[in-house]
Amino acid sequence: MIDWSGYLSLILEGALVTLQLTIMGSALALVMAFLAGLGRLSRFFIVRALATTYIEFFRGTSIFVQLFWVYFVLPFAGLTLTPLQAGVLALGLNVGAYGAEVVRGAVKAIGREQGEACIALNLSRYQRLRHVILPQALPLMLPTFCNNAIELLKGTAVVSLISLTDLTFQAQVVRAQTGNTLVPFTTILILYFVMAWAISTAMRWLERRMTRSLDGVRT
Repeated sequence: MIDWSGYLSLILEGALVTLQLTIMGSALALVMAFLAGLGRLSRFFIVRALATTYIEFFRGTSIFVQLFWVYFVLPFAGLTLTPLQAGVLALGLNVGAYGAEVVRGAVKAIGREQGEACIALNLSRYQRLRHVILPQALPLMLPTFCNNAIELLKGTAVVSLISLTDLTFQAQVVRAQTGNTLVPFTTILILYFVMAWAISTAMRWLERRMTRSLDGVRT
């Protein structure tokens, strides 16, 4: 008789690691998305070139290769990371590259008349961005940011390749020890869905709140 309670605790421990990866990876991705996305709109060529290089590199190479490079190659340069740190870095940089185009597109979608009005009010470039452009652009970004966060959640499964005990890794351990594939992988399927549903619900709530706040400002 298989003691499924013990194996369930293993899978729940993996869920905690997956949750950590998702939260920290999403935070890094958000920072990189704004840095690179706004960098693409910079007046300075070197900033635009660096932002474009980052975006094209991480969108144009495999997350598997990026993860292995971060974990196995960086130590040769004197930078050794734990599996969790390597996973967060690879996932955050990868998803951040996709998010950067979301930021750039949303900012560009704000009408030119907004910028012209800010110039007429003698607002600095930072003031225009901080007080006028970004508050209107953020609600446009949120639906795609939600998709990116869910993609990052699903992408956390790759960290099992560097022996990080996430959901997928623990499911493989349970399968190897019990010989049962259905139960562990059905369990993690449900857990992935629940976490993705939680992200979607939270982002929809945030989008509604930001839209209401913006409508209140306009009126």
